[in-house]
Amino acid sequence: MTRRLSALLVLILVWTGTAGQAHATGYRYWSFWDRTGNTWTYATQGPSLARPSDGDVQGFRFAVSEDSADASKPRGTADFTSICAKTPPADGKKRVALVIDFGTPADAPEGETPPRPRTACAVISPDASSAEALAGVAKPLRYDTNALLCAIAGYPETGCGEQVTKENGTARAGKKDGGGPSVGLLAGAAVVAVLGTAAVWQTRRRRHG
Repeated sequence: MTRRLSALLVLILVWTGTAGQAHATGYRYWSFWDRTGNTWTYATQGPSLARPSDGDVQGFRFAVSEDSADASKPRGTADFTSICAKTPPADGKKRVALVIDFGTPADAPEGETPPRPRTACAVISPDASSAEALAGVAKPLRYDTNALLCAIAGYPETGCGEQVTKENGTARAGKKDGGGPSVGLLAGAAVVAVLGTAAVWQTRRRRHG
């Protein structure tokens, strides 16, 4: 079983690479990040599933990218101490520092100008998700019918995960391809699902073995 899962994982990764090359430059979307020290890591869960702890730093970045491997990271050096300096601890609550980077004019939809990057200290219940933290400090949010995060603080006004190409360093919208991120991103989600299934299967096997 383990060998079969490994083989499947390899096939998915190979397919991810070849599929990304077959499409346009990339997709315009909000990516989600976790920060440890000075290092940003592409989140393995979506903001609606992630449950940050008190003191965590998370980021959102709007940009054009093919997949998680080349996704643009949030900019800035602000850490939890500086972001939440004016927000004291509260009983029964947790504080999560958020970095919201609206990207560059080159990645912006036609006719729109990205707001300046901002930070915010969200105060939420202990079991709240990252999406709830974001909603508390950066409304209005906009999602599509597949629960893909389309806009933060109303930006961008339109569009959601559209396919784009780059001409002279400027991103230009192309045809829609399912209204979501690239095939590479979807395949990455499949990898997470496969690993999760493997973990559950092995746990059950140990219990009944």
